[in-house]
Amino acid sequence: MENLTKTEVPLGPRKPASNKRSVIGPGLIVAATGVGAGDLVAALVAGTKYGLVFLWAIVAGAILKFALNEGVGRWHLVSGKTILEGWRSIGKWATGYFASYSIIWGFVYGAAGTSSCALAMAALFPIFPLWGWAVFHGILAFLLVWRGAYKTFERTMNLLVALMFLTVVGSAILVIPQLGDLWDTAAPTLPKGSLLYALGLIGGVGGSLTMASYGYWLQENNWKGSALVRLMRYDSAVAYIVTAIFTISLLVLGAALLYGTDTGISGEQGLVSFASILGNELNPAVRWLFLLGFWSASFTSVLGVWNGVSYLFADFIRTVRHSNIRTEDLSKTKSFRFYVLWLTFPPMLLHFIGKPVGLIIAYGALGALFMPFLAFTLLWLLNSKKYLQPGDRNKWLSNAFLSLSIITFVVLAITELRNLF
Repeated sequence: MENLTKTEVPLGPRKPASNKRSVIGPGLIVAATGVGAGDLVAALVAGTKYGLVFLWAIVAGAILKFALNEGVGRWHLVSGKTILEGWRSIGKWATGYFASYSIIWGFVYGAAGTSSCALAMAALFPIFPLWGWAVFHGILAFLLVWRGAYKTFERTMNLLVALMFLTVVGSAILVIPQLGDLWDTAAPTLPKGSLLYALGLIGGVGGSLTMASYGYWLQENNWKGSALVRLMRYDSAVAYIVTAIFTISLLVLGAALLYGTDTGISGEQGLVSFASILGNELNPAVRWLFLLGFWSASFTSVLGVWNGVSYLFADFIRTVRHSNIRTEDLSKTKSFRFYVLWLTFPPMLLHFIGKPVGLIIAYGALGALFMPFLAFTLLWLLNSKKYLQPGDRNKWLSNAFLSLSIITFVVLAITELRNLF
């Protein structure tokens, strides 16, 4: 890791930010990054086991994630500070937690995320072994992010999000006629013994560590100041409406084709099997559509993490070193590039030696605690009299949703930790 000083300068020149608004805002990039292969599996399994019962859980999850995303964006806009600076103001324990989390999580996710991409690509083009496709995707993400060119990253993400949405939602539209009497199962209920399952589905709708990256992507789009809070809320709302539609499409696919059968979906490999079921039931071309959607969802998560969490790590180094480097220049720093390297190359070892049990336990423990950590710190920061004017602080509705998020994620964290140990 580099030795940053107060006089550090970026590694290359930076072009002035454009005043043009993107067709797809940074909110959708955050939401799409949070929807990975695991969320596809969860929604498919929900449809397979319960039909359309958990439509309400997906909508509830999207609302809670909107509240969190809106909180991150509003903090950046109204305080003029980054989320890392906010955590630093709470105490060294907050930035210390992030440092531990980011190193362990990044090492394991670097292998897990690229492995998801490899599963989809190997099913589409079985010309390389899984480890070969995994290494390929890690290097591809590295090349797209290494230079810190945000516009290249943004355009790539926009294309992938469009592909991911059109293929999966398009597949769902094709199976709607097969739902038949299953529309009766759409009533919002909670089947016996399914509370934790429902909470898990709520917690998995478009949420991950990259939610904390939203402010840096707002910065790259030149969104600054309180005047843009309303636009940011619109951006976040559209993002999580699209995310909800995407996740509901997976639920519909599982319900239409597998509800009431003995066929089940298990793990990410189950997505490949489900693609074959789609091909057999509808048309071989639909198998390709679904696999492309699976691949897009996986690679948007990888690419979003490579870019977004590298911003967070670079800001962590800047914050603890009290460097005067500008926020908009973080993607040009050595610490940004260090984390891109960390995500790409060391995790390749896990493709060959497996995932050590101790590392997985630590990863799972830290991962289970991150979302309640984010919700708690946002509740603290957005009610701060020190940094925010009265009109910028949380109203009762924001406090209610953040408090509900804390309760939901704490229950999920306790469940996850009990399963680990």
